[in-house]
Amino acid sequence: MGDRELRVSDAEREHVGELLQRAVGLGMLSLGEFTERMDTALAAKTRGELNAVLIDLPGVRLIGQPAAPPTNFVNSARSFQQRRPMPGPPRPTVATPGNVIRSRISGVSRRGHWRVAPTLRLNNWFSGVTLDFTEAIMSTQVVELRVDDYFSSLNLIVPAEATVDLDAVDLIGSSVDNKVRTGPPLGPLHLVVHGRICFGSVTAKHPLRAHWHKPLGQ
Repeated sequence: MGDRELRVSDAEREHVGELLQRAVGLGMLSLGEFTERMDTALAAKTRGELNAVLIDLPGVRLIGQPAAPPTNFVNSARSFQQRRPMPGPPRPTVATPGNVIRSRISGVSRRGHWRVAPTLRLNNWFSGVTLDFTEAIMSTQVVELRVDDYFSSLNLIVPAEATVDLDAVDLIGSSVDNKVRTGPPLGPLHLVVHGRICFGSVTAKHPLRAHWHKPLGQ
């Protein structure tokens, strides 16, 4: 079996996605080309299929080529570990399932009496994520969200007394819609969102029932 037939991991697919994102930033790919190649990369099962989305981009070393100075592309486990990460929010050295939300081409929803860690880390690709804090169980008043999302939508639903700070979010081709008070933190929950959203959106709002009560004087 040759290198081209070796199976690839999710981490390698994500790294190729980062390379494609850099290519967009450098003007080498249009958004349409990026989307098409990302679809191919996420569906790739072998190194050959994954290499195909990078074959015409300069400055990458593909499988079978001789060793060269450090490059941006991974074609072995060793080179993958040595790659330079993209700038972004700090990442934890240890992550537990309770404080990480990670999805690929999926829909994620947290509702009801779910336990909220003081810090949540989100890393989603081509997904829709809804976090409903109206009945959530929180251990701290201030909850920090560290976001690194691509082509995804993030919806934050908070109680009427909650506040949300979205000022520290880096947007790349994305939008922010904050429909709630930003601060200071006076109620039971204050969300602080950091990180990066590429070609996506983030919305903070109250539940629908909070709007229905206003006309009724409740």
